[in-house]
Amino acid sequence: MLRYIIPIFDPDVRHWSGEARFLRWLTFLWISIGLITLFSASYAVAEAETGNGWYYMIRQLIWTWTGLQGFNIIVRSPLQYLFKLSPWCLFLVLGLILSTHVPGLGENINGATRWIKLGPVLIQPSELMKPFLVLQSSLIFGQWERVPWRIRWQWLIAFSVILASILLQPNLSTTALCGMSLWLIAVASGIPAIYLTSTALGGALTAFISISLREYQRERVTAFLNPWEDPMGNGYQLVQSLMAVGSGGIFGTGYGMSQQKLFYLPIQYTDFIFSVFAEEFGFVGGIILLLFLFSYATFALRIAMKCRHRVKRLVAIGVMVIMVGQALLNIGVATGALPTTGLPFPLFSYGGSSSLASLTLAALLIRVARENNEAPVVTLSVPNKLVM
Repeated sequence: MLRYIIPIFDPDVRHWSGEARFLRWLTFLWISIGLITLFSASYAVAEAETGNGWYYMIRQLIWTWTGLQGFNIIVRSPLQYLFKLSPWCLFLVLGLILSTHVPGLGENINGATRWIKLGPVLIQPSELMKPFLVLQSSLIFGQWERVPWRIRWQWLIAFSVILASILLQPNLSTTALCGMSLWLIAVASGIPAIYLTSTALGGALTAFISISLREYQRERVTAFLNPWEDPMGNGYQLVQSLMAVGSGGIFGTGYGMSQQKLFYLPIQYTDFIFSVFAEEFGFVGGIILLLFLFSYATFALRIAMKCRHRVKRLVAIGVMVIMVGQALLNIGVATGALPTTGLPFPLFSYGGSSSLASLTLAALLIRVARENNEAPVVTLSVPNKLVM
């Protein structure tokens, strides 16, 4: 009963393999650092907007608690059952993504319709799509040679429709992340280079067309190249972020002492949360965080290398790509290494949908680690009745 009230307590964990236990606590450490950072980044703006400095923190704690309930279910569920559910969940979330384009259903924020409003709760379906894309693409690409061409094309079309629906919100950054994740899972599966090259070129062309047609995306690219040219306009976000990172110096200003978060740095508790972290913990803190991400990625790849089942190996790789890749992209934006995007820092940035998706992905990796040390591998097959 205690594990439902306080999800991090679970007496059954002692029966898991050492790798699965270590990865579980590594995930909890990531959550803890993220919540500590979020509290500092959000307190001042929450106090000003709502009169309650704990406003965002309380909501994030509720989402984290909810996500950990699902986390505990997934780490106990055999992957063969999760693979059977993944097509249904994928098309359900696709329906939610498409519904954001329906007037009256989608919630427009800052010029993009990426959310569905359910009473006081905002849901971002494109975030929820990530774990199901990992599961389904791993299943298809992991059995590529045994899958009939008809089913291959049907799923490639389905993946393309998903990416297109996210792009039309518009949400180029999430589209690019999901597209790169699919592509890297395909690379890891050993799909012939001709297919990989053609899809990479197609993705690059799509991104170029999207940037060409949307003025705000072009402005982000030009602002990234020289933010100081328009420091009070298009370059404002990046300039303030660089000032925050630079102000941290070697050891930082100290926890809670960031100045840029006090209404200079925009969206400081979501897209630019790393800027607050860097200002308060400095260069040393930033290096420690990067080492933590490196450790998580290394451990995920170690689990993938030890996995005897090809499909499960791809799941581990897909989780690593999204969790660590998205964190590095967020850091790249905050430090001016990449154009400004709307990608959150997993388990750091405020957001319920992002928290649920990240905890689901982390649970899938732990489940792979558990099955690496369990009994015989069960052969997986593509469910023909679920193809389009």
